Amino acid sequence: MARPGQPSRPQSERAGSQATTRQALVDAAIETLREEGFAGASARAIARRAGCNQGLVFYYFGGVVDLLLAALDAVSKERLVRYSAAVATVANPADLIAVAADIFREDLDAGYAAVLVEMIAGTSSTPGLSAEVARRIAPWADFAESAVGAAFAESPLRSLVPTPEVAHAIVALYLGLEMLATLDRDRTRSTALFGHLALLVSAFEAVSSVASHEEKQ
Repeated sequence: MARPGQPSRPQSERAGSQATTRQALVDAAIETLREEGFAGASARAIARRAGCNQGLVFYYFGGVVDLLLAALDAVSKERLVRYSAAVATVANPADLIAVAADIFREDLDAGYAAVLVEMIAGTSSTPGLSAEVARRIAPWADFAESAVGAAFAESPLRSLVPTPEVAHAIVALYLGLEMLATLDRDRTRSTALFGHLALLVSAFEAVSSVASHEEKQ
């Protein structure tokens, strides 16, 4: 409350200040997960990065875990926008694999993969976190299913590809590759796999196309 004789701050200004503080805490939580891991993501460490009192972590988010989940939400939202724009140009399986390889490298370079890896690591020691992280991963299966369906729509392999199962496998593979590349800091085998997949899919498409042509004759 303002002191007598002093004008109070406009409500819009207060709301803007609160939004700025919340965003600063989310950004700081992302950086803390990237650089210090889940174990190092304390209220004090995050608040120090955000340049504010650690009590604001609890004031705005109720606790550290909820703040970390908000950080994961922010990263997922940003990546989903990027992924959606990238796959919009995909016309075949080879395109999809090339886009996936590019985004995979981007995620590793920017440290986005580390955020998810650390949150998954935290599920073993934090009750209830596993379900929350799994709920945030689930939309990626829907996204992958849509992308696979579009990429294989005109492919000779479209009748051989069980889209939901392939989408699930892609999400699982992607998470596994990100975790390994983040943990051992060696991405060479992970990135090379995309090239091998592209060659394999091209070979299967060629064989399927020839077989289909022979059946029509």
